[in-house]
Amino acid sequence: MDKTPIYDLDPTVTPEMREQLLEKLKTLPAAPGVYFHKNAEGEVIYVGKAAVLKNRVRQYFHKTGKDPKTTALVREIADTDWIVVDTEMDALFLESEMIKRYKPKWNILLRDDKTVSYVRIDMKSPVPYVSFTRTPQDDRATYIGPFYGKVAIAKALRILRKVFPYYDKPYDGKKTLNTDLGLTPGIEIGKTSAKAYKQNLRKLRLYLEGGRHKLLKDLEKQMNRAAQDQEFEKAAELRGQLFGLRELQKKIVFSDKEFLDISSDQALTELQMLLHLPDPPRRIEGYDISHQSGTNVVGSMVVFSNGASDRSEYRKFKLRNQKNDDTANLHEIIERRLKHQEWPFPDLIILDGGIGQVNTVKDLLAKHNIPVIGRDKSGDHNRNAAVEIIVPQLDGYKSLSLSTNSHIAKLISRIDDEAHRFAITYHTLLKRKNMLK
Repeated sequence: MDKTPIYDLDPTVTPEMREQLLEKLKTLPAAPGVYFHKNAEGEVIYVGKAAVLKNRVRQYFHKTGKDPKTTALVREIADTDWIVVDTEMDALFLESEMIKRYKPKWNILLRDDKTVSYVRIDMKSPVPYVSFTRTPQDDRATYIGPFYGKVAIAKALRILRKVFPYYDKPYDGKKTLNTDLGLTPGIEIGKTSAKAYKQNLRKLRLYLEGGRHKLLKDLEKQMNRAAQDQEFEKAAELRGQLFGLRELQKKIVFSDKEFLDISSDQALTELQMLLHLPDPPRRIEGYDISHQSGTNVVGSMVVFSNGASDRSEYRKFKLRNQKNDDTANLHEIIERRLKHQEWPFPDLIILDGGIGQVNTVKDLLAKHNIPVIGRDKSGDHNRNAAVEIIVPQLDGYKSLSLSTNSHIAKLISRIDDEAHRFAITYHTLLKRKNMLK
C-alpha cells in the first residue's frame, strides 16, 4: 500500500470513516472494474472505470498530480466501493450503465475527460455506415450508448470490424485500402450484397448491445444448418465469424451481468430487505404503456440483470385491444408475457403506475410467485419526479416515499425511465408507419 497520506477529506468525515477508507483501499484488486466514490451520506458522487482498480483508485488519494476539480472531488470522498469485471471493456459498458442510473454530480463537473459518445448505425440507408456522434438525432437511425470515453469503444469497434466488416463513411462505390484489408464488406467489388451486409450489421449491433451469447448460439445454429443444406460457402463464412468472436472474447468480453459481484450493488440488497425477498433480485423487469388517445397502443418490457440494463432481453408488445385503458393494457401485456416461459421469470416486476395497475396484475403474478411493485408518479413524468412506490400487502397496499438520493430510488427511476423510453420509441415508430399508409 502506498504510504502517501490520504488527501484532505470533507470535514464531516469522522476519523473512524477515514480509517475504514484507508483499510478498504488496501484490499483493492489488481483487476478491471468500475468504482463508486461516495460522500459522507452514502451518495454516489462519481463513477469511473479502470483497467486495474488498485492503481486507478489509489491515484485519487495521492497528494500530487491532481487538477483543482479532482482535488475538490477527493475532499468529498468518504467511502469507495467497486465491482470487479472480466475486462476493461466490461468496465466501459458497466460504467455507462451506472452513470445513467446514479447521475453523479462529479461526472458532470469532470466532463472534460469524459466525452460522451454514441455509436450510430442508419439501418434505413441502402448501404449503412458506422460512425460516432455526441448528439443523437431523431432521424430513425440506431444509436448505441452513451459511452463515456470514445477511445475505448473506438478500439472495440476496430477489433469487431475484423469479424463484421463495415463502412465508416457514406458509401460511394469506390474501392479503398480498407477494401483490400478486408475491413469493408466489399460491395464495391461484388464480394457481397447490401442485404447480406445489413444482416452482418444486425449481428454487430446485437453484440454491442450485450447480446454476445445469443449471437454465438445463433451463429452456431446457422452454420450447422448451412452445412446440412450443403451450402458450404455460407457455412464457412459463418464458421469464420463464430471462431472470430470466440477469439475476440480473449480480448474484449461483454460480460454477462450474472458474473458481476451482486453484493456490490447496494440497491439490490436494500430492495431485498425492503420487500422481504429471499434473495437480491437478480432479474428485474420494468413495464410501461404508450399510446395517443387509445391509438397505436404499445407496451414495453425492459430487463435489468444484477442492476444493469440487459438490452438483448428487452421485448415490445403491440396491444391486441387498442384502447385508452392503461390498467387493461397492462393486464394484457403481463398475461402475454407469462406465456413465454422460455424467457426467464423475473425476481421482481416494477410497473409504471399506482394501485390500479398493481391490482390488475398481482393475482396473475402470484400464481408464479413473482413479486410486483408500482412506481406511482401521479402523472408527473419529469425525470426528477419523486419516487413513490406501491407495495402489495396481505390486507391492502402500502405506499412508500423514497429519498431521491437513495440507491433504491435511483435504480427504480432508471428502470422506469428506460421502460418509458422504450415504449415511447416503439409508439413513435408505429405512428410513423401508420401515417405513411
